[in-house]
Amino acid sequence: MQATEPQRPTGCPVAMGRRGFLASLGASALAVKMGVMDFASELFAAEATPLAGKPVVDTVFMRPNVDRYFMGWPGACYDIKGSQALYTKTLREAAAKQGVELRIHEAPIHNQALANTFLEQVKKSPPDGLMVVCMSLNSGWREINHVVANKGDIPTVVFSPMGTSFTGHLQPTRAASRTFVGATQNVAWLATALRMLKTVWSMKQTRLCIVRGNATVDRKLDVIGTTLHYIPRQRFVDEYKKTQVTDEVRQVADYYAKEARKIVEPKKEDILGAVRGYVACRRLMAAEKCHGYSMDCLGIVSSRQAPPPCLAFSKLRDEGIVGACEADWNAAISSRLTHLLFDRPGFMQDPAPNTVNNTLMGAHCTCGAKLAGFDKPHEPFILRSHSESDLGVAPQVLWRIGQPCTIMKFSGPGQMILGTGKVVANIDTPPSGGCRTSCELALDDVPDARDAKGFHQLFIYGNLEWPFKAYCQLAGIKVVHL
Repeated sequence: MQATEPQRPTGCPVAMGRRGFLASLGASALAVKMGVMDFASELFAAEATPLAGKPVVDTVFMRPNVDRYFMGWPGACYDIKGSQALYTKTLREAAAKQGVELRIHEAPIHNQALANTFLEQVKKSPPDGLMVVCMSLNSGWREINHVVANKGDIPTVVFSPMGTSFTGHLQPTRAASRTFVGATQNVAWLATALRMLKTVWSMKQTRLCIVRGNATVDRKLDVIGTTLHYIPRQRFVDEYKKTQVTDEVRQVADYYAKEARKIVEPKKEDILGAVRGYVACRRLMAAEKCHGYSMDCLGIVSSRQAPPPCLAFSKLRDEGIVGACEADWNAAISSRLTHLLFDRPGFMQDPAPNTVNNTLMGAHCTCGAKLAGFDKPHEPFILRSHSESDLGVAPQVLWRIGQPCTIMKFSGPGQMILGTGKVVANIDTPPSGGCRTSCELALDDVPDARDAKGFHQLFIYGNLEWPFKAYCQLAGIKVVHL
C-alpha cells in the first residue's frame, strides 16, 4: 500500500467533529460558512445512519527486551525506546482521527512464552484487528510467525519498518490467513494500516438498502459480513410522491444548474424532480437504518412510476454514500469499500470493448463528479437526460485524459476482479449511443480488451491495485486479475 494515497479527511482539528460544529451554527450562519450546496446537503445528511460502536485493535511490539542493539539490523544507531514511542504516537493519533479503540501492549514480546500469554489474552477478549510491530531483524520473527499462525481469523497487520526484515523473513506470512505485512520505511503508513483494519470491521457493520421486488428480507453476505436489506420497490415510489419541493430542494437544484458546464435536455422541473429523488433515497436509508442504497431503477423508469435516479445516485456518491444502479449488490459493496478505503467514488459502468483501439469503453447515466476525492473539486459535468428514456437528469461527467485508473468489482463476497488502466477519451452521446457518462480506458496487462472480466465494474481514479490487494489479504478475499 503506497503512502502517497490520501487518508480520510479528519475535519475540524478541534475535538468537536464537523457534524457537531455544523449543528452548533444557525441556518443563516451555515449558509454563509458553507455555501448553498453544502448547506442543503448537511440538512439532508442529518438523516444518515452512522456505524454503531468502534473497532478494537490490539497492538503489540516484537523485540528483545534491551536498551540498545549491537551488531545486526536495525543496528546500534536504532533508538529502540524512541522508535516505539513514535510508532505508538502515530497509531494513537490515527486511532483518534479514525474512531478506533486502540489497546496497546507496551511490554515487548521476546520469547514464545510471552507470545502465548498474548494469544491467551486475545482469546479471552477478541479484538477486531491486530497490529504487530516488528522491531528487530535478528529476534522477533519466530514469535511473529507463532502469533500469526495461532491468532485465528482476526485480521492482522505486521508492520516491519526498514531494517527489520529481509526477503526470507516475509515469506512465511505471505500466504497466512487474513494477514498483511507492511514492510516499509514510512512510519506514517501505520495510519493506513489502521484504516484497513477499520474497513474490514466497517464492511461487517454495513447495511445496504436494496430496493427491488415485493419482499422485505435481510441477507448477510459471507466473508465480508455486509447485510443486504431488501425492501419492496414500491417503497421508493411512495416516498418519492410524498417528497415536496422545499427551499432546500431548490438550493440543491440551483447548485447543479449553476455548476453544470451546460444543460442540454433537462428543464427546471426535471432538475427539481431529480433532487426529490435524492431526498427520497436518503429518507429510505434513514428509515431502514442503512448506510447505502441500490435500486431496481430501470423497472421504475420503464413503468414511469418515477424519473430516473441518476442525479440522486451521483450526489450520494459525492457524499461518500453508496448509490448503485439496477439493484446490483456486487457493485454496491464495491462502492462501499472504495469509499471507506480511498475517500472517492467509483464509476459503475457497462463495459463495451473497443476492438479497433483494443480499449475498454465504460458507460452509465450516473457518475459521481468528485472523482479525485470527496474533499476535492468536482470534475466538469453536463446535465443531460437519461439516455434510454430521455427522461429526468443524468450528469455527463468528463474524465481527465491521461488519468491512471483502477478497475475493480466484487464477483461474490469472496472474490474481487482487479486491474488498472488510463483514460484516453470521453465519448459524447450523440453521435455515439450508450449512456451519458462514457469514457475510454487503455488497459494494463490485458492483451485483448474482449477478455476483460465482469460487468458493472468500477472505474476509480488512481492506481490502487496494491492497496486493494493488501485489503483483500486482510479480509480473506481472493483477487482475480481483470
